[in-house]
Parts: sequence; structure tokens; C-alpha cells
Amino acid sequence: MKKQLPNPLADFLNDKVALYNQPSFIPNDPVCIPHMFTKKQDIEIAGIFAAVFAWGNRTTIIQKSKELMQLMDLAPHAFCLHHTDRDLQKLLLFKHRTFNATDLLYFIEFLHHHYSRYPSLENAFILPKRKQEVEQPTKTEEGSDPLQVPMAKALIHFQQYFFSLSSAPPRTRKHIASPANGSTCKRLNMYLRWMVRKDKNGVDFGIWRKLLPQDLICPIDLHVARVSKRFGLLQRKQIDWQAAVELTAYLKTLDPSDPVKYDFALFGLGVMEKYT
Repeated sequence: MKKQLPNPLADFLNDKVALYNQPSFIPNDPVCIPHMFTKKQDIEIAGIFAAVFAWGNRTTIIQKSKELMQLMDLAPHAFCLHHTDRDLQKLLLFKHRTFNATDLLYFIEFLHHHYSRYPSLENAFILPKRKQEVEQPTKTEEGSDPLQVPMAKALIHFQQYFFSLSSAPPRTRKHIASPANGSTCKRLNMYLRWMVRKDKNGVDFGIWRKLLPQDLICPIDLHVARVSKRFGLLQRKQIDWQAAVELTAYLKTLDPSDPVKYDFALFGLGVMEKYT
């Protein structure tokens, strides 16, 4: 058997994963919002709002997410299913950057619609069987169509389903990205990491079982892209969905079963250590 050669870059990145993938990471990251809860549906709902709010200053993201959870009586699942008109009145002054009450009310309407039919938000990312039969998953191999990887199909389906209600405001569409538009879908990929990945360190929840860790796409933004290019993990100049797929394909060479664990390393190097 051919002896595997040591990989200094993999060792370096694995060390950084070990450094940042720790409970100490939670309090200062938006992932702390779903960690406020133990009920599966509360975790899902708190997580989707924290992820959607996750651009800009992390302290502000956490503050606004906590404010919303308070407005939902620290029971987001029960609130979405059983709210009254008076309950909704409390939300009319809520705003985070470009996310306003119009957006929030539609999110709650969608979540009410979904949870009245399904036990988990994971179902919103699963293609119906009739579409699965037509669209067989393909591997995230270099050179393959980036819109044909399994997670692209899941995200495209989620956006279409999310805005399938007739009351969907056009302005709200900007808050749920889609690979079909070339978006990196950074915040949704981060959310999916939270829900799908599971390990002993407890930062990510791993409460979803139908979506698989090996199919996840690494969240990518300017910081992650700069670090990735510095280490030769990414060649594409444009930061878009194709870049996210390209980066993930490289990360799969380091760990095929859990490529997005390296999000901890790339984020930590870029944001915490300014390693760009």
C-alpha cells in the first residue's frame, strides 16, 4: 500500500478547525441565537432568523436577533403557529438593516404555513419525489454544472417554496438567496451547516438527517475568499455560487465526509486573525 504523504496545509487548517470549533466560539457568533433553545423547531426558527440577519457587525446581529426572540415570547415555534393579530402588532416597529416589518410578517406567515404541514423546516429544503425522479443528484466534481450539485437544487427549491404564497412581497425576495441568481447563498449555507453538521464539540446542532454533511457547501464571503485564495484553495476571481462550489470541491479533498468543517478555519483566519 502506498504511504500517504503528509499535507502541511491540511494539518494547519485542521489545527484551526480545532481552535475555533469549540463551545467558546458560540457566545460571540450568531449561532448563539438558536443555542438559546432546546426544542427542535425553536432552534430551526431562531437559526433561520439569525442567519438571515447575519451581515454586518456581529454584535448588532446578535442583539437584533435576541430582540426578535423576545418579541416572539422566547417561543418562536408556538408564536408562528398560534399568534394573534395583537401579537403581530408588537412586530411592526422591528427593523434590522434592510429587513423590516413587511419582511418579518411574511416570514412568520410562511413559517405558519410550513409548520402547519410539516414537523421540521428541513422539509422545506427537500425536493418533492416527483422532482427528485427528474433531477438525479450529481457529484460536486470540478467542471460539473454548479447548479446541478445537490445543495444547489435544495436551495433553489427552498427559495421557490418560500415565496410560493400569493402574499409574498417582492421586496422580501432579496432576503432569501438562490444559486439560480449566482448568489453564494452564504447565510443559508451557514444555516445549513448549523442544522446538518454534528460533532462532539457542540457548535453545530446536527438535528437534520435527510440532508447530508458531505453535500453541504462552504459559506463564502470576502474574508473567506481572500484566505482561500491566499492558500490556493480557490482560483475563481468572482465571488459567486460557482466559487463556493469550487472552494468546497477543494475542501472535499481534505475531508470528503465533512468539508464545511473548514468554515471554522477560514472564518477564524479571515475575521479573527485578519489572515488575508
